[in-house]
Amino acid sequence: MDIVRVAGIQQAQCGDLTFVATAQYLQHLAGTKASAVILGPTKGVAPCAVLRTDDPYSAFARAVSLFAQTIRPAPGIDRLSAVASDALIAPDASIGPFVTIGSGARVGARTIIYPNVVIGPGADVGEDCVIHSQASIRERVVIGHRVTLHDGVVVGSDGFGFARQKDGTHLKIPQHAGVVIEDDVEIGANSTIDRPAVGETRISAGTKIDNLVHIAHGVAIGRRALLAAQVGIAGSTVVEDDVMVAGQSGVNGHVRVGKGAIIGAKSAVLQSVDAGAFVTGHPAIQHAEWRKASVVFRQLPSLKKRIEDLQQRIAELEEKLAACQTPPDR
Repeated sequence: MDIVRVAGIQQAQCGDLTFVATAQYLQHLAGTKASAVILGPTKGVAPCAVLRTDDPYSAFARAVSLFAQTIRPAPGIDRLSAVASDALIAPDASIGPFVTIGSGARVGARTIIYPNVVIGPGADVGEDCVIHSQASIRERVVIGHRVTLHDGVVVGSDGFGFARQKDGTHLKIPQHAGVVIEDDVEIGANSTIDRPAVGETRISAGTKIDNLVHIAHGVAIGRRALLAAQVGIAGSTVVEDDVMVAGQSGVNGHVRVGKGAIIGAKSAVLQSVDAGAFVTGHPAIQHAEWRKASVVFRQLPSLKKRIEDLQQRIAELEEKLAACQTPPDR
């Protein structure tokens, strides 16, 4: 039987390859209609061919890449693009229509620039990058090799910096420093990476950023970090290597998130987080403590009622006690 597709364990049919990475899906294994399954070091038995591996999820990801049909644009510069005469474009790069590339910019070998992308003056885009439509790479931004920017990403927009004047108005602080995106970074759709007034904003190698993420001016993101959707990192914060930040979480400015730390979903990190810590909540605290606190929070209405009842009983007892201590009239 030829394998022609990949599919989830519950949707797989004849000709499909599927996988089981966690114990919760083992219940579906015996009834799968897939022609082959990738399994981890589990005792599960499948009614089809089995490939066992210590890392089934990664093996499945590689299998998906074998079946993915990607259409690579032809090398060259589309006649509808606007490329500065002194820009350096590798001969085998692909520049789509309505792309604008500014003076002194550089685009490396085999990089694909899809339509309607703007690359500012002096920007440097490395080799084997994929820049999707509507992305904006501002002036002097440095993009490493094998970087993917999805639709609508903005790299190098002005940081949010204003000085309050005596009359209450806000004076803009010019934001002209650098932004560096290192190798093997992927940034999701409509995410924004701001530039600072001084220093730099840096996204280190191997970091993956989801859609709708905001990285403020002067932030340093370490290697292999994972930032889920709608995360916000405030200015001048340092996020060290291998940190994971779950969706809709925010990190305060001028703090440090230590190596390997995990920030749970919808958390507000208001102070620095130790390396390896797992924090959750608003404000974020140790996850184990937050779970205990969340149980108490759900019980607050009944606890409030019990306290009110106890207060009433105490008041009644105090009245009786006072009555007992008052001498009778003579």
